Amino acid sequence: LKVFFLGLILFSVFCAVALVFLPAADIPIYVSQGRVDIGITGQDVTLEAKAQVNELQKLDYGKCRLCVQAPVSSGITDAKQLAGQRIVTSFPHLTQQFFETLTPDTPPSINTVSGSVEVACSLGLGDGVVDLVESGDTMRAAGLQKVAEIMSSQAVLIANPKSPHQDMIKIIASRMQGAVVAKRFVMVEYNLKRADLPKAVAIAPGQKSPTLSPLEDPDWVAVKVMVLRSDLGAVLDKLKDAGAKDIVVYDIINSRPS
Repeated sequence: LKVFFLGLILFSVFCAVALVFLPAADIPIYVSQGRVDIGITGQDVTLEAKAQVNELQKLDYGKCRLCVQAPVSSGITDAKQLAGQRIVTSFPHLTQQFFETLTPDTPPSINTVSGSVEVACSLGLGDGVVDLVESGDTMRAAGLQKVAEIMSSQAVLIANPKSPHQDMIKIIASRMQGAVVAKRFVMVEYNLKRADLPKAVAIAPGQKSPTLSPLEDPDWVAVKVMVLRSDLGAVLDKLKDAGAKDIVVYDIINSRPS
């Protein structure tokens, strides 16, 4: 990608697109108000901002969970035990929404901070926190434990529903979807007796169905099929047991899924 750099904006020389670099929490606001047509940010900050946007594509990275946490030493094991207590968070809207449903009669008081939420309890600012958890290492190092999960989140592609550039948004969304599919899948090719084809198709059916090509021997067929990268090892073992020969695996560089 060839671009010209100007501050926090990159201008593409291949298509009429300007790339604007913004803090993740600000992106839903810019997109919802039409100052930016399309953006990549987290589901969590999009809901926190109450942004009126269209979610076009989950991007399969940046996965985490927004959780209610309490000090292990407090003995709190249920979010209901934090009713009427002090909660510290960077997500006041989602926190309030969660506790309004959970403990409507005795909601907690919510203190909003911009970061370092995990230290709030040890410094006496709160009785519990609501924060993002990925691996959980930071939470455990701070002496906290999860007592409830508010939502799961990951990076998503969002767009302004009233943008005048819907054709370009559709192209970008299609390209992003193709990149996600290419990352998640690999292409598997193998040779197989036609008689064993039903067993192999049951193991690896592909997106719609495998692609078949005839071989010199009419009793055999060449098969090409997309397989989830995460399932690859188990699928290859099963295909071999089903009679597949000459199994080869290729990376998918890009795609345009239907």
